[in-house]
Amino acid sequence: MKFSLSFLLLSLCLALLSACSPTRFMGEGESLLSSVRLKSDAAQVNPADYRSHIRQEPNLRWLSTIKVPLGIYCLSGTNDRLLFNRIMHRIGEAPVVYNDTLMRHSQASLVSALRTKGYLQATVDTEVQHKGQRTHLIYRMKPGRRSYVQSLRHLYDSDTIAAIVRADSSRSLLYRGMPLDLAVLDAERNRIIQLLQNKGFANINNEFVSYTADTTANSTSVDLTFHFRLPPNTDRAMAYRAYRIGRINLYENVEDGQPTDSTFYRGIHFFTNGRQQINRFVYARNCFILLDSLYSDRATRYSYQNLNALGAVNYSSIRYLPPQPSDSTLQAHIFVQLNKPHGISFDLEGTNTAGDLGGAATLAYTHRNLFRGAESLSMKLRGAYESIRHLEGYAHQDYIEYGFESTLRLPTLPITTTRAGLRRYKGATDLSLLYNSQNRPEFHRRLLTAAWQLNWNKHSQPNWQNHLDLLSLNYVFMPWISQTFRRNYLEGDDPRYAVLRYSYENLFIMKSSYGFTYNSLRSRSGGQLYQSNGYQVRANIESAGNLLYGLSKVLHIHRNADGHYTLFNIPYSQYIKADFDYSQSLRINEKSSVAFHAAFGIAIPYGNSTIIPYEKRYFSGGANSVRGWSVRTLGPGAYVGKDGNIDFINQTGNLKLDFSAEYRAALFWKFEGAAFVDAGNVWNTRNYMDQPGGQFRFNSFYKQIAVAYGVGLRLNLNYFILRFDGGMKAINPTVPSGRDHYPIFHPRFSRDFALHFAVGLPF
Repeated sequence: MKFSLSFLLLSLCLALLSACSPTRFMGEGESLLSSVRLKSDAAQVNPADYRSHIRQEPNLRWLSTIKVPLGIYCLSGTNDRLLFNRIMHRIGEAPVVYNDTLMRHSQASLVSALRTKGYLQATVDTEVQHKGQRTHLIYRMKPGRRSYVQSLRHLYDSDTIAAIVRADSSRSLLYRGMPLDLAVLDAERNRIIQLLQNKGFANINNEFVSYTADTTANSTSVDLTFHFRLPPNTDRAMAYRAYRIGRINLYENVEDGQPTDSTFYRGIHFFTNGRQQINRFVYARNCFILLDSLYSDRATRYSYQNLNALGAVNYSSIRYLPPQPSDSTLQAHIFVQLNKPHGISFDLEGTNTAGDLGGAATLAYTHRNLFRGAESLSMKLRGAYESIRHLEGYAHQDYIEYGFESTLRLPTLPITTTRAGLRRYKGATDLSLLYNSQNRPEFHRRLLTAAWQLNWNKHSQPNWQNHLDLLSLNYVFMPWISQTFRRNYLEGDDPRYAVLRYSYENLFIMKSSYGFTYNSLRSRSGGQLYQSNGYQVRANIESAGNLLYGLSKVLHIHRNADGHYTLFNIPYSQYIKADFDYSQSLRINEKSSVAFHAAFGIAIPYGNSTIIPYEKRYFSGGANSVRGWSVRTLGPGAYVGKDGNIDFINQTGNLKLDFSAEYRAALFWKFEGAAFVDAGNVWNTRNYMDQPGGQFRFNSFYKQIAVAYGVGLRLNLNYFILRFDGGMKAINPTVPSGRDHYPIFHPRFSRDFALHFAVGLPF
């Protein structure tokens, strides 16, 4: 009943908003642009691909139905002096008044877009329907027949240029029988210009390339000619000369005209104001512009990337002095401006965990050039306190945490120390150390972690990012456990606490892992909700304990009473873990998109372990999983806690599946909305007595996939997104069959609803 009443009230509010009349905000003779439709007479031409050429769109509709932003605007009055009116105008959307000029611009833009795709006889008809003070537009595209390249010729006015381009003809984008697509012709022009600019031809640009397309009336065949020729008023000798680098000057924190000291190292003249802050070999290692080498646009671009990636560098710029008419060498001037070497920050935060209030403070220090090699050292001290008031049977009721974290980043890779190696790879090496101490009423816990990590990618493949944990050590020590906690959870033969008991023992993990991320778009702005069509793939594989297990076998180390090998009397974990994550965004228009996500993970214990460490296990539910359930309240499989209660202890698994589909659309001001469907669960690959229904079985797992649906509200602040998602259960695997197995047909708000708050998008 509560859910039905809430839905009724929401529907009523939306109806009131949509009923507000915008005509009082329009002048005499003006008309509201109510709708714009785009149609095509040819099946091979998708109207959605040309929507961006419409110069005037109607007011935004929520989920393609109700113009809520316009309704919010219309709740105000016309007097801009009133604060309420100004607020409504800011967060709402003003009425879109039909503009005949913009309509004609849209028509011309559509015709031009069709012709660039090879539809040379394309036309666009426009139907304008006026109904009172509302206007409906229909653009009907008539592409006609598409033109194709019948013959292809290449003409050059330089034999040198012709030889270079023909030697690379296997990469050409042009061929006989191709559609006459101007985007492909432009891409071929850019490819050839880049090829020549990387061969020393610094003065060649896009003006050197042009095309001639000869067509016959009523024919779809085109005779295409590629021209490479000297533009008017251009010096031929300078244009077709391959330049070499005659001098390289690098200026560190030097402004024009300032007195400087200079040194020479590896072909580079260094200029500084006194002592040089970054060692010369670091600059030489990251500069791809080499003395006496051919000018290369690629070398310039890679030098920018490497220099700006150094934490000690604020920004860099590279300039080439124009050569003399008779000179075939260039002078490269590299300007580097450094960051301040030291940085200190202090953060305070408040916490509220189920009504228990507390606070935390973090002090951070950064040194951006520790050993004058652009090494970055960061150190953090953190302390936290929380007053816990709802625990019974414990002498102390406070939570105290303090910790230290330090990371040293070296701006190079140990496996590519030569300049030739750096020509292919860009990366960094991280050495980190972390210590954390937690004193809870139930137990005291200490965590010590050390890691050696590498991050890199190829210059030629910026879409790929690689991460390698060469070595990671994790040591968990439990110096004290209260008698109440030990008696209630850790002692006795109750198998329900097998996973929990293992999590509160001293533990040692020695692991290595490799992961990569592939993004089909070279750059994505953080916080952008609507992106161009693209996808992202992430994968990671992690292995722990194999080296220690092999040494234990070879050295015939004795096992403990539980049959486990130990290191310093502590059993070490042995497992293998693999994760795969795929997400894709499909843009519908400028204001909306559809996103898909799929994830799979599995962790298998073996050898020295029978259970995956608790920190490495999977859980389901929460803001980034099946959003109809709260975090750690779903699974494994069809498992349900005793008497139907939530059981955080056992609701984890070592296998996970996640699927999501989400429609995202702009609402008004900085608010954006979403409608989503999630599915997934976690399972165990072994049958544990304390988790009935929790084992993964091929013949039944699909019956245990939970499904949820819901809506979300997001506040896009550009730098980050605040997200509120409300999910409802649709299929509940904890109920094998019957009415409650499908709560989508019999929703109960108090039972099936979960509200989530998070920062950032779920995928």
